[in-house]
Amino acid sequence: MSQDTIPTPAAVTSSPESTAQPADATELHGEGFWTMLLGSMGVVYGDIGTSPLYALKAALDHMKTDGVVESEVIGIVSLLIWALFIVVTLKYVFFLMRADNKGEGGTLSLMALAQNALGHRSKTIFLLGVAGAALFSGDAIITPAISVLSAVEGLNTASTAFQPYVLPIAVVILVTLFVVQSGGTAKVATYFGPIMVVFFGLLGVMGIVHVSDAPRILKAFNPILGLSFLFGHGATGFVTLGLVFLAVTGAEALYADMGHFGRKPIQFAWLFFVLPALVCNYLGQGALVLKDNDAVKDPFYLMAPAWALIPFVVLATVATVIASQAVITGAFSLSRQAIQLGLLPRLEIQHTSATTEGQIFVPRVNRTLLIGVILLVFLFRTSDNLANAYGIAVTGTMVVTTALAFFVVWKLWRWPLYLAIPFVGLFLTVDLAFMAANLVKVLEGGWVPLSLGGLSMIVMWTWVRGTELLAKKTHRDSIPTIDLIRMMEKSKPTRVPGTAVFLTGDPNVAPSALMHNLKHNKVLHERIVIMNVVTKPTPRVSEANRFEIEKLSHDFLRVTLYFGFMESPRVPAAMALMRKCGVKFDIMTTSFFLGKRTLKTSPVSGMPPWQDKLFVGLSKQATNATDFFSIPSDRVVEMGAQVTI
Repeated sequence: MSQDTIPTPAAVTSSPESTAQPADATELHGEGFWTMLLGSMGVVYGDIGTSPLYALKAALDHMKTDGVVESEVIGIVSLLIWALFIVVTLKYVFFLMRADNKGEGGTLSLMALAQNALGHRSKTIFLLGVAGAALFSGDAIITPAISVLSAVEGLNTASTAFQPYVLPIAVVILVTLFVVQSGGTAKVATYFGPIMVVFFGLLGVMGIVHVSDAPRILKAFNPILGLSFLFGHGATGFVTLGLVFLAVTGAEALYADMGHFGRKPIQFAWLFFVLPALVCNYLGQGALVLKDNDAVKDPFYLMAPAWALIPFVVLATVATVIASQAVITGAFSLSRQAIQLGLLPRLEIQHTSATTEGQIFVPRVNRTLLIGVILLVFLFRTSDNLANAYGIAVTGTMVVTTALAFFVVWKLWRWPLYLAIPFVGLFLTVDLAFMAANLVKVLEGGWVPLSLGGLSMIVMWTWVRGTELLAKKTHRDSIPTIDLIRMMEKSKPTRVPGTAVFLTGDPNVAPSALMHNLKHNKVLHERIVIMNVVTKPTPRVSEANRFEIEKLSHDFLRVTLYFGFMESPRVPAAMALMRKCGVKFDIMTTSFFLGKRTLKTSPVSGMPPWQDKLFVGLSKQATNATDFFSIPSDRVVEMGAQVTI
């Protein structure tokens, strides 16, 4: 449903000033600062908080030298620490979190903000947003697999007898995780924050304790040692950089979840708790390896005392489940945004909380993720193998995010190009370096996220292209609404009591359901409402700007409902708001007429045959409009028709 055909209310359009300085989420949600901070610990930092389980281990395993070389350990730890400083702290915490869309972050929010800054729909920005969303789908599948596997593999450190059971235990945990999604995460989420506080606390304490094993590890704070390792080891150092990147996977969550917790709680939690804990832990792991070369096989778990190893494995497993939960929830939210922005067909979205809009469950996405995760676990079998596949999707998303941020800095913040280019270029250079280092691992597993991202892009591109072609065909073959009203005034069809609401994607032409009703039933209701639902490029639309009403004749109304891409388009709630504002109608005497189209392929559609078939297949996956718009099923009349693309 395109917004281009509808006059946009001035109150809904975001000005640069209002967009650049939104209200913080702590104000929007009415929650206390410390409550939001604790919540962010459990959701935002789950992914990046579990990186110490495998990041240093994977990087050290890649070194082909005999034994442990001190300069290599210090160099790698230096790269890990400075990756946290530059990529997470500078780029995300201090820069990107100021480029928000009415308090919301994430790739699609940034895409909408960049388009709003340009004042028109740019194909380049659109493709960047689609690419970022597609790459996130690969991340959403790999994160649960590598996180849970790496945690359960800690049992091998306790005893090799556990080795045959690692894979089955991981599969059981993952299946359980996805099965419980339908019940909602609100209750479970209340425990996430405290658990992650304990987890991060232990990370920091264990790291500090083991730094004394080899205090020279503190040299890692010198970035020159990290750069010396990187440029002094040729191709090996470059490939190791791709494994170092594992330390910052999950950084996108800081930005994507900003609307849930607010900028300040997330920034405070990172600067004063999460970052110190991670830095201390990496230093402690490095010091332990320098003291005991055998610890290189699993420096994370070997930091724990022998008597505490099993409890620590359990805690780490819980932390990885939380990390997985965060990315699954993110996948649900991203899917809803994509649906609202017209990138995917209408999928069934279940609301699992009566009070929190963001608590949703998308069954089809959940099943797809579960199948993908289980296949990856059996395909790669260990977290070390999966590490080769992990970084590409995340680096790709980061490159897209930085590129989109350039348009915001340039057009919305009005920076001159001679400042915007070097400023954004610094972060883009770092992102591209990490991405290039990860691309080396394409044949070793990196093809997985690239394939998943490519498939997702094809699906979204096909849906957007097919929808546009279908809309043009429908518009071409339809009668303008104004012309139909004139015809009705002359022909005087039989009128029946009540109100009929006809939902349509193009309010300027007569809805197909209305034409079929006239053709077959030869009647019209006393009052006709032609309703169009428009998704604005803002996260939410205020109630004051929820609807527009235009009187076409004494018995025809054209109503446009506006929703943000983070909202669910609940038509009855919007109509109740209209009633409060003086629009007279009775929901019990109102009938909703929906056109239900069965699509058929056509050799002259404008798309290749394979894309025609894919578009028709996608349309069959869409949930019906009754459920998507939350319309009472006993008030709905569906008028079916076969349509060729």
